[in-house]
Amino acid sequence: MKRLLAVLLALLGAGCKSHTQIAPGDRAALEQTLSGPEADRFLRGSMYVTPFFGDASKRLLTPYPPDEVLLLDDTKGQTLNPGPIEATLPAGSRARIRKVEFPTAWVVTERILYSPRTLPWVYVDVEGAPKGPPLVLVLPGNLKTREEVLAEVGRSLAAQDPAAQLAALPEPVREAVRQKKALTDMSAEALEMSWGTPETIRRTLEGTVRNEEWIYPGGRRRAFLTDGRLVRVEEGPPPAK
Repeated sequence: MKRLLAVLLALLGAGCKSHTQIAPGDRAALEQTLSGPEADRFLRGSMYVTPFFGDASKRLLTPYPPDEVLLLDDTKGQTLNPGPIEATLPAGSRARIRKVEFPTAWVVTERILYSPRTLPWVYVDVEGAPKGPPLVLVLPGNLKTREEVLAEVGRSLAAQDPAAQLAALPEPVREAVRQKKALTDMSAEALEMSWGTPETIRRTLEGTVRNEEWIYPGGRRRAFLTDGRLVRVEEGPPPAK
């Protein structure tokens, strides 16, 4: 029996490699830091809850609408949509990290095939979230150091309560942030709390005027800002190259 188990483990190891570059000691330290008893967090921006691709035992926590979630491709190389929006959680919601799971060889073998199983997962409880399977925030796969992981988690889960920052916004802007909408003349900070961090920012300077084009994953949404204020947005298919 032991010999059979050893053979099975060897086969699993041969067919599935580790997909994390974070050292074991750093993984343990991150788990302790991020999910410790004093590690209260807050949603830095408003977030969506969607299904978790083919895994009904989890839900995805993401700042982007489903058609911008570029985490998983099918066998033909087409991006898989995780599923429809189930809830919107407002910026400032209290959160707690339950577990940080890195894609080691063993972990990857236990995950469902059609899920982003080769990426790090952060299990999060969020106050006000509808009851259901646990929420998972998926991190990029190119993280190499403890500092990079902390910075990436911090993009979605703030260590400091943003209540004062939200309270300083005019009520129409606060409502736009809650609903993940863009509102003309809202600040860059408010837009990021609403729409999330853009994938690319293109900056130009016209005299003393600073222009920015924020491009979101897949190029379907673009926001144009002048001197830190939203001027207009474009939503739809990405422009032809």
